[in-house]
Amino acid sequence: MAPNLERIESNFERTNRKRVAIIGSGNWGSAIAKIIGQTTRNHQDTFNPIVNWWVRDQKLKEFINNEHENPKYLPGKKISKNVIAISDLVETCKDVDVLIFVIPHQFIAQVCQQLAGKLKKRAVAISLIKGLSINPTGQIKLISDEISEILGIEVAVLMGANLAHEVADEKFCEATIGTHNKENNGEMWFKLFNTDYFRITIVDDAHTVELCGALKNVVACAAGFADGLKIGENAKVALIRKGLMEIIKFIDNFYPVVRYETIFESCGIADLVTTCYGGRNRKVCEAYVSSNKTLAEVEKELLNGQSAQGPLTAEEIFVTLKSSNSLEK
Repeated sequence: MAPNLERIESNFERTNRKRVAIIGSGNWGSAIAKIIGQTTRNHQDTFNPIVNWWVRDQKLKEFINNEHENPKYLPGKKISKNVIAISDLVETCKDVDVLIFVIPHQFIAQVCQQLAGKLKKRAVAISLIKGLSINPTGQIKLISDEISEILGIEVAVLMGANLAHEVADEKFCEATIGTHNKENNGEMWFKLFNTDYFRITIVDDAHTVELCGALKNVVACAAGFADGLKIGENAKVALIRKGLMEIIKFIDNFYPVVRYETIFESCGIADLVTTCYGGRNRKVCEAYVSSNKTLAEVEKELLNGQSAQGPLTAEEIFVTLKSSNSLEK
């Protein structure tokens, strides 16, 4: 039987400490749940140690609450008992101060619409989602902006060279948090995510951080194609270099306030290189080129129910470039 949330919470004094909810239970969401379970216990002066975790599947929710691990995505990796899986989205986010979004980007509008008007007025959010959306005019919209517009709250972003299974194994890595309000919330975000093995840097440049995280998946697809075609490491590295130049050109064209130094943080070059060698987009695209199977078939076989974000982002970028007459530039 799942633990009684009220009984567990009664062990802690009810204060103004911030309550945290995680929205998403895939590989990355599960690795983050492992971190947040630890940091909220370590900083009980700032956070209520009870963390709500939206896990839509009822059976998976029960298993997590009983065994404290996600057998579907991170088998054998224990998650702190203070992280409580809840299958109802609105209940998960009720009276919460900090929301962590870590779901596929194509579902963000649907999820946020369910939460609209049901959150605390001063709640804040952070997006760990690497993707883009398209507005009705064919222009790109950042996921953080979409969350902010629907929910009416401030949204930061976290991106970096973070393969989920390595984070879950507590192997050292870095990440970058981009915020629009570093002075007020930077310390809080640092406490919530920083650990000995997951090192956080805070920058006042959320848009560049987010765009790097989304666009690198497209380059990773090209790296996968290169591996599948066996064109060699020299050619693959040349492709990655050209991909980085295209990322910079795209950001400079659509978000000209970019701070170029941000590209040298973990969210930029580091994430690009890591994804082009170890990420799911590279893996899927290599298999696609090497087989006679469709992309959907390859994803089903390799990703355990998840999807590669690179092909979707590439399509969205194409729509944006076409609508802005930028394809020939």
